[in-house]
Amino acid sequence: MYLYIRNKRAVKFVTMFFLLLFVFGVFKSDVLGKIFYPYPYKQIVEKYASSYGVDPLLVISVIREESHFNRRSNSHKGAIGLMQLMPETAREISVWLNDSFEDIDLTKPEDNIRYGTWYLSALNKEFAGNSILVLAAYNAGSGRVTKWLKTSARSYNTYLIEDIPFKETREYVLKVLDSYEKYSELYAKAKPPHRNQIILRHSGLNTA
Repeated sequence: MYLYIRNKRAVKFVTMFFLLLFVFGVFKSDVLGKIFYPYPYKQIVEKYASSYGVDPLLVISVIREESHFNRRSNSHKGAIGLMQLMPETAREISVWLNDSFEDIDLTKPEDNIRYGTWYLSALNKEFAGNSILVLAAYNAGSGRVTKWLKTSARSYNTYLIEDIPFKETREYVLKVLDSYEKYSELYAKAKPPHRNQIILRHSGLNTA
């Protein structure tokens, strides 16, 4: 009886040991990370990111925070689809892209990601590559961000997250950059920089 109990305890110990090894292996292999930070629509994202000169990992980070990958997502303000585009914004984009807006379905990943990525590219040019301003404008509107800049002592190159006067927009930018950091760790070929360097880089400051 004593030998049976000892053997049972030994089997339990070995089982727990291998279970811990398995869990450790999952963490080390980034499996768990990719469950929380998946990369759906990868082919579409990378196609339009390449076409419009946008970091695809920034695009998927915006999608994660905007709609949590729900292509039929609708906000109370009227924003639609994966990248939560307002219909009036999408209509303006259709003019720039020489599309018939009536043919565009913002619940379709192809249309939504194409338009959202083009919009990020346009904002990137407007705000001199400062991703903090780009993301703030994506959330609050470019006109509002331009007004903030006019009343701020900061320039395009020095504007920081804490300078954003709207709490909702500050939190939005932080969430997207948090996701961007995670996606960079999981999917980027090169080793991603430390979080502070990411924020500095996206604010346009020198990180050297």
